[in-house]
Amino acid sequence: MKTTLLVLAAIVLVVMNAAAFLLMGIDKKRAKRGEWRIKEKTLFLVTALFGGLGGTLGMFLLRHKTKHWYFRLGFPALLIVQAALLVAAAVLLL
Repeated sequence: MKTTLLVLAAIVLVVMNAAAFLLMGIDKKRAKRGEWRIKEKTLFLVTALFGGLGGTLGMFLLRHKTKHWYFRLGFPALLIVQAALLVAAAVLLL
């Protein structure tokens, strides 16, 4: 049971972080081309659903949305909260 939960959590983390990073990259590319953009709410939602690392890395590595204070503070804050939740869950499960 514990192993199944850990595997499921790992899969969710990988998928959500990859999605957050990719969405940041896609939005950056669309911004450069002047095309239709991904809504900021969508970027925040994916990041909030355990995509904190991917969203934060995407923001800083791709230099996208770094001028917006709510991204600069919000994404790292979500990452910190998610890391704390994961540590707490790991302590309870192990």
